[in-house]
Amino acid sequence: MTYAIEVENLVKKYGDFTAVKGISFKVRNGEIFAFLGPNGAGKTTTVHVLTTLLKPNAGTATVAGHDVVREPMEVRRKIGIVFQDPSTDRELTAYENMYIHGRIYGYSGNELREKIEMMLKFVELWEFKDRPVKFFSGGMQRRLEIARSLLHEPEILFLDEPTIGLDPQTRAHIWEYIRAMKEEHSMTIFLTTHYMDEAEQLADRIAIMDYGKIIAEGTADDLKKLVGNDVIYVRMEEPEEGIKCLNAEFIRGCRIMPDGRVRLDVQNASEAMPKLFELAQKNGLRILEVTYHRPTLNDVFLHLTGREIRDEGGEQKVARMIMRARMRR
Repeated sequence: MTYAIEVENLVKKYGDFTAVKGISFKVRNGEIFAFLGPNGAGKTTTVHVLTTLLKPNAGTATVAGHDVVREPMEVRRKIGIVFQDPSTDRELTAYENMYIHGRIYGYSGNELREKIEMMLKFVELWEFKDRPVKFFSGGMQRRLEIARSLLHEPEILFLDEPTIGLDPQTRAHIWEYIRAMKEEHSMTIFLTTHYMDEAEQLADRIAIMDYGKIIAEGTADDLKKLVGNDVIYVRMEEPEEGIKCLNAEFIRGCRIMPDGRVRLDVQNASEAMPKLFELAQKNGLRILEVTYHRPTLNDVFLHLTGREIRDEGGEQKVARMIMRARMRR
């Protein structure tokens, strides 16, 4: 099997702080591969290394068959990238942004004009080609960045949090373009996101990243199997006391959530619920509310780390550490 991206023991430091801690993974040709994790997990730093914007402190990485340190120009010719932060010139029109990008990659004349028209039509922006980008909505700007990244026909496309800050309808629209890129161009797509639904909807395989490490990797279904089949949430009067009594063979895992609910991992919720009420009655526990669902990727993250993926505390701490390290340079 050939791989579009191969990473081995990759390390990236900012001063004394290690943002990426010896990760290894491979991305197959033609697949959508997602890095899922909170902000500050090391996802964007990894993308910046793979796209030759940063040099690693240790380890190796090859993209489209080229080493990112020894052959950066060859890598850049093979890739496209949509950055997390907007990168178009807001004072220029959509067409002008596309034209400058095309000239950088050596296109000109009718070939460049045809490519610009094709890509702007692909993202449904052709009728707005002469409008300055500063008048575009967030979703339109994102679509323009996607069109620009595809102009030179890259083998591998990097999308760093492509739908962050967008409304649900616009996010779904962007997802359609991402799927179309893969189907129409057989493109390898490397996606970073902290949206669980985005990773599950789009990715063929997912690597969950936290505090600079890959803690799990596989398809969405493979990852969910780490948790079990079903999850039950129980709200009771005294959860701290109640959790001590919820000790039975049918309960595979038990913990108190930040909102006070007790989370139970079980093999089969419909079979476990009657047993749960019997156990509660036996121990004098008063149950106020019970809900259950099949595991989500958030459940997987919680199972692996002990916290939910949307928790902010750890992310802010990592961001502050990176900023301090950069200021010391």
